[in-house]
Parts: sequence; structure tokens; C-alpha cells
Amino acid sequence: MATTSAPLTTAAHTRHAQPAPTGTRLGELWDVLPEESGSTPEGTLTLGGVSVTALAEEYGTPLHIVDETGLRRQIRRFIDGLRERWPNSEVLYASKSLPAVGMYRVAQEEGLSVDIAGGGELQLALAAGVDPARLYFHGNAKTEAELRMALDAGVGTIIVDNEDELDRLERVITRPQRLLLRVIPGVEAETHASQATGGNDSKFGLPMDQAGHAIDRMRAHPLMEFEGVHLHIGSQILNTRQFAQAVENISSVGTFATYDVGGGLGVKYTYDEQAPKVEDYLDSIVQAARAHLPAEAKIMIEPGRAIVARAGVTLYRVVSVKRTGKVFVAVDGGLADQMDIALTDQRYEAIIADRLTEPWTEEAQLVGRQCESGDLLVDRAAFPPARVGDLVVMPTTGAYAYTMSNNYNGALKPAIVFVKDGAARLVTRRETYADLLATHEPAITAPSGQ
Repeated sequence: MATTSAPLTTAAHTRHAQPAPTGTRLGELWDVLPEESGSTPEGTLTLGGVSVTALAEEYGTPLHIVDETGLRRQIRRFIDGLRERWPNSEVLYASKSLPAVGMYRVAQEEGLSVDIAGGGELQLALAAGVDPARLYFHGNAKTEAELRMALDAGVGTIIVDNEDELDRLERVITRPQRLLLRVIPGVEAETHASQATGGNDSKFGLPMDQAGHAIDRMRAHPLMEFEGVHLHIGSQILNTRQFAQAVENISSVGTFATYDVGGGLGVKYTYDEQAPKVEDYLDSIVQAARAHLPAEAKIMIEPGRAIVARAGVTLYRVVSVKRTGKVFVAVDGGLADQMDIALTDQRYEAIIADRLTEPWTEEAQLVGRQCESGDLLVDRAAFPPARVGDLVVMPTTGAYAYTMSNNYNGALKPAIVFVKDGAARLVTRRETYADLLATHEPAITAPSGQ
């Protein structure tokens, strides 16, 4: 993993002791920015001790920035917190939230196992050096080729979604393989419809009345080592009682050695939003487990968003400002690198990061450069009057922004840098136009008209 040092701008991290300047909401902003955030005396945001101006100069924009210290601290909250409450436990990183080799490596170093969904995530995890025995392979439509790839790599556990998958496994399995079965827990998650996965109409898993037959098949096969059940009720869930209900419901399927109760803990995206603490989430799950699951069972959880969301921000530069019917502040990115906004209606905050302490007197539409009226990053953002060249930061974009990045209008996928102790290191380089053209080579090199 390449390491590049960015120029250092020192900032005292006394943010909570500093009153918000008049005309700003800076005091509330620290709760959605990464843990290791601060500001210079001149009012420039710092992340991990590095100023956003230095990062923009070194790496360009748009840019994904991850607070590595805060990230690792959050991982420890999950691992240590669950182990203290239920010693026979394991925490998986739901890697779809940020499938970058640098992130897989941090997960490995901190003792997380890893949840993958598809051959691409498998290859990224292996490239990061993740122990295959600590990989858990998800997916509702795994192909035979992907199953072969997983078996050849020595993936520790495959989480079976349906009986068609068992048919494929029976054709390709050649050695003992640990399996879990995904079961629908019958909990309608209080979240956006696109993020709910635990209700009775979910495309994921088998309903409880069909689970028994699939379990019998696995137990009867000489190479299938069935260990237990898996569930997941959805994502960005702020009501911890729903996790407890899922644990209670899954207990009715049977008594097993392992219960993977999934992830889905929501995070605070806006000033006004409230999100549970990790400790509250763990208490809810473990209290339900003590009431309904065998005391000797292994409990597993799969946080993704709750690990990486707050640790990451996206840095943009203002390209144009129009004061027409509304104030439109357009930046050099958009829904090509923030697709999740259009998919889930999630609101975000945004700040002019190199003018933090100036009064936020203007209400602006923060928009991107993609050719869609729906390319609205933040509706009615509070800014000081924006100017071309300003640096804008969108906090809490560590989860799913990079995951869903795309090439709409020929956009190039941003780089990712990790910041820590006053230095930055590049973990994913920016896509280039050569990268963009590479898959089109058959047409580029073909004779004209063919």
C-alpha cells in the first residue's frame, strides 16, 4: 500500500471546548465529522491533523478522506464491547460499505473477520492479505463460478441463501465446508424501503417454515458442516429494539452452535438526527440473546456503515455559484460519487471547510456536475456566501459513497486517503481516463466499421 505524506497543518483538538462562532452551527458539526477533526486558527478544517487545503493540493478533488485513528477506535468499540458482554463472539466487517484494499487491511489488523458478497470483494480481501478462513461469503445469487472461487480460496464460511445454491454447492464441493443458513426473521425494519431486508417479502434468505428442509439437506451431506443461522434486518436502523426482536424471532428456528445476527446499526448524518451508541446496540442484542439463545452459542454481528461512515468525508471544490431562483453551489463531483443520496433519500450536511468560522448566512443548494436535476447533494445547506474555489466537505460519507461510485458522464472515481497523526497516505488512487478507456479497447483497436 503506497504511502504519500501530505503537508502538515497542526491543529489543537479542543473542538468541544470551543464555543461555536456566532452565526454558525460549528458546535454541532463535530458530532458528524470524524472523531479526529479540528480547525486551524484561520478556520480551516483539519482531519487527523492534516488541513483540507493541504489534502486538496496533494491529492486533488473529489477526494475521500478517512480518519484512521477514529476508524480503528470504532472497530475496537465493537470487538471489545461484544466480547465483554458475550465472550464467545465474533465481529465481521460488512465490507460492502467500503470495499477498498486499504480498509480490508485495517480490518485484518484490528481482528475483524470479513463479510464479502461476490467474487470482486473476495479478490479485494485476498489482495489485502485477509486470512481466507476469516471470510464469510454472502449473497442471494452466488454463481457456480463464484462458489468454486470461494472454495478454491479456502473461504471459511459460506452463508447459504436458498436451496438452488445448495444444488450448486453439491456439484462443486470437494472438501468439508462450514455453512450458515440465512433466515428471514420477520422484522419490518424502520428504515428506507431499499435498506430493509428482514421482512417477510425480502429477497434475502428463506422464511422460517422453509428453513428446516434446507438445514436437513446440509446436515445430511458428508462435506457440508452446518453450524447455524444468519439474519439481517436492514441498514441505517436507529431503533435498537428491532435488533432484539430479530434475535427473539430467530430463536424459534432451532438450537444451533452459531447465531449471526447481522448488522444494520444506523449512524448520525445530520445535526438533528439521533443515533444509538454502540454500547446501546450491543446491550440490546446481548440481553435478547441471554433471554432466548443457548448460553454456549456463538454470537456474531456484522457492522459496516456503523464502522466506517463517520470516519470518512468527501472533499470537493466549488466550480460555480449561481444566484438565480435559488443559490446553486456546484462542485466538481456529484451523484457519480454520492449515489446513495438518490437511492435512499438520506440527508447529509455540508460545510465550506476552508471558511469554517465565517457566519453561515446563505442557504444554498449544493449540487453536483452530473446531468440530472436529482443530482442534489444537500438541500438548503447553510454556508457563508460561497465562492468559486472554496473547499466543501460532506461529513459521514465513509460508507457506500466509494462503493457506489460510477462513471456517469465519464466521471472518474475519486482517490481514497487515510489520515493519521498529521500525515496522509494514499490507499486507492484516482481513476484515470486510461482506466476508463481500458475496457473499451476491443472497439478502439478494431478496424473502422467492425
